[in-house]
Amino acid sequence: MAKSSADDEELRRACEAAIEGTKQKIVLSIRVAKSQGIWGKSGKLGRHMAKPRVLALSTKSKGQRTKAFLRVLKYSNGGVLEPAKLYKLKHLSKVEVIANDPSGCTFTLGFDNLRSQSVAPPQWTMRNVDDRNRLLFCILNICKDVLGRLPKIVGIDVVEMALWAKENTPTVPKQTSQQDGGGPVEATVTESDLKVSVERELVSQAEEEDMEALLGTYVMGIGEAEAFSERLKRELLALEAANVHAILESEPLVEEVLQGLEAATNCVDDMDEWLGIFNVKLRHMREDIESIETRNNKLEMQSVNNVSLIEELDKLLERLRVPSEHAACLTGGSFDEERMLQNIEACEWLTGALRGLQVPNLDPIYANMCAVKEKRTELEKLKTTFVRRASEFLRNYFASLVDFMISDKSYFSQRGQLKRPDHADLRYKCRTYARLLQHLKSLDKNCLGPLRKAYCSSLNLLLRREAREFANELRASTKASRNPTVWLEASTGSSQSAHNADTSSVSEAYAKMLTIFIPLLVDESSFFAHFMCFEVPALVPPGGVVNGNKGGNYNDADDDEDDDLGIMDIDENDGKAGKNSADLAALNESLQDLLNGIQDDFYAVVDWAYKIDPLRCISMHGITERYLSGQKADAAGFVRLLLGDLESRISMQFSRFVDEACHQIERNERNVRQTGVLSYIPRFATLATRMEQYIQGQSRDLVDQAYTKFVSIMFVTLEKIAQTDPKYADVFLLENYAAFQNSLYDLANVVPTLAKFYHQASEAYEQACTRHISMIIFYQFEKLFQFARKIEDLMYTITPEEIPFQLGLSKMDLRKMLKSSLSGVDKSISAMYKRLQKNLTSEELLPSLWDKCKKEFLDKYESFAQLVAKIYPNESIPSVSEMRELLASM
Repeated sequence: MAKSSADDEELRRACEAAIEGTKQKIVLSIRVAKSQGIWGKSGKLGRHMAKPRVLALSTKSKGQRTKAFLRVLKYSNGGVLEPAKLYKLKHLSKVEVIANDPSGCTFTLGFDNLRSQSVAPPQWTMRNVDDRNRLLFCILNICKDVLGRLPKIVGIDVVEMALWAKENTPTVPKQTSQQDGGGPVEATVTESDLKVSVERELVSQAEEEDMEALLGTYVMGIGEAEAFSERLKRELLALEAANVHAILESEPLVEEVLQGLEAATNCVDDMDEWLGIFNVKLRHMREDIESIETRNNKLEMQSVNNVSLIEELDKLLERLRVPSEHAACLTGGSFDEERMLQNIEACEWLTGALRGLQVPNLDPIYANMCAVKEKRTELEKLKTTFVRRASEFLRNYFASLVDFMISDKSYFSQRGQLKRPDHADLRYKCRTYARLLQHLKSLDKNCLGPLRKAYCSSLNLLLRREAREFANELRASTKASRNPTVWLEASTGSSQSAHNADTSSVSEAYAKMLTIFIPLLVDESSFFAHFMCFEVPALVPPGGVVNGNKGGNYNDADDDEDDDLGIMDIDENDGKAGKNSADLAALNESLQDLLNGIQDDFYAVVDWAYKIDPLRCISMHGITERYLSGQKADAAGFVRLLLGDLESRISMQFSRFVDEACHQIERNERNVRQTGVLSYIPRFATLATRMEQYIQGQSRDLVDQAYTKFVSIMFVTLEKIAQTDPKYADVFLLENYAAFQNSLYDLANVVPTLAKFYHQASEAYEQACTRHISMIIFYQFEKLFQFARKIEDLMYTITPEEIPFQLGLSKMDLRKMLKSSLSGVDKSISAMYKRLQKNLTSEELLPSLWDKCKKEFLDKYESFAQLVAKIYPNESIPSVSEMRELLASM
């Protein structure tokens, strides 16, 4: 008999290698043939579709639990086993041997966890019945030992299986061992452990003895199974008939039992009826209890809602309640200083109450309640009444404050005493009502318009009175001699000493006016902007200088520091820098009302200073420009306009002076024939020196414009006068241009505008000198240079060799001309010097002019000598060096 594949150690090792890493141990491995069956035709599906497979039983221990698996392995292309399928034995529900296989070696295994039960399970065909029995016996043993149950067995006789196992398996007691600690040790199930006695595995010892006793009663052999089965059936029928007979004999007993059952049934029916009644009553009680609980829940919810409603109504009533002290204060309270705290508290309460009745702060549900509407109307009436009363009081208060100050003459400048305006007490009293104005703005913005106009109207009277009195006393107390406005007149009757009078006190008086009043007006604008609740940025930046004068303080009577406006702490939200253009426009309009008219007193000081010394307009312009550049704040808009108007008026007055001076210059051309240096040339130098002394700050442009106009008129007039006598025009021009340069030399080095005109005069002077010297030279040596000019003209048309053959240019003509022109050359040069000296009125110019004349004559003579050498190479004339020595000796 061939060896079974279950005993093949190589096959076992190949299986173990295939499942390596799964921690499972092979119990049995055996080769089988796999075929696919069809329901109802499982026995007919042929062997020709069988595939070789290996079935392996394996176990895996995990703690005290052991799991059993059935693995299907197949051969790969290389003949190596690899896992194909895995079944858990705990799901094994049926083992069925195919009845249509006459060999009995084909069986199926049914698992209860397969996804599709409509597909027939695979059929496994063993090589022989022994291999089949060995595999199935091992599966049943593992199921019983590990899982504690057996699957359903179909198509195989258990007795036959037991007899096979008894014949082929020796009895081997299962060995277990204990560790030293006495605890259980995991038992490993192997094939040898499964070869146990049939008595323990399939039938017990007692069952086996009963079967032997039963079989011993029959004399037939074990091979006569069909006869034995028929005999057992007949005996079973006899036993059943005997049981029926016994039952029929016990009919009285059965009747008695039936009566008892009937009585019990009646009792049970009565009990059921009672229980039904009790059930109905209990159901009614449950419904009553549920109804009571529902009503209790509703009452409890209603109670909670009522409490919440009462709390909300209390809060709403608290909002709607008007405290009597606040109502009395708002409708008829006093606005005295000691009562302002109560007024402010009442305003704060009123503002909060009105805001609290608005929809964002009040639940929209309450907004349309009659009580809320009525209370809102009542608060609006309170607001209107309070705003009207407060506005009327403040208008009267502003007027009374200003009237009191105007009636007291000690507030203003008086004869012999300049008084700096002091508004510290006025602002202190106004600050008392600053917070009131803040609340009036929050209550009714429209009420601020009339209040601002009333404040501006009242304070405007005070400011104009202060400026008028101060300006009058300032002019009366300033001692300065009047300088004439005639600087460049042609007549020499006016004394120049009059122009040297010191008029600095005029500029100081104007500066004092600005120093006192510009900071005052800026402070008043700043105070007004904050006091009257305009939302504009701060007027003066920290550390800024508003008066343009960091040093001097012209206040003789009061040296106190500028009082703090104290407005910044009125509103806690003043830190926001957002500019409101509408507020800024309204502020500028109000500042116009506040300060309008005060400019007239500044104009009066400017006109007065102009009459004393027109040149002081230069220093006043610089002072005004410095103050104007310091006013950058939005609320100082009117002050900037005032300073701009002052600057324009000063410029206008100075332009008036410049125009008059220009007319004085132009009147020179109407006079009789002018000789020598015109009078306005040196006088302009004196005027320019004086103007430079008065320049301050940005007044340089003003002065440069005046220079440009002056000098332009001077040069035009000079040219016009020179044209009246063309014979002496060049002498007249060079003397005046030279005088202009000499008188303005120092100033031209430091004043760029004058330097430009200095260079212009220098160019005109050089041109006049050249023309005059050329005229003198040509007059004395006319024939000599006319002969040279003829030669130069012919050289453009003919060659130099042909010129000696021209009419009037022969060598004989050359000798005659040289004899007549150079025979007494020393006398001719002396005559040229005397003629130059005769026409000059400025003797200091003669040396430089004579040097220019000699140089010009030598240049012309050198050109003549070169022409003669080129045209008449054989003719001899006096050399240039001889002529140079002759000129040097004279």
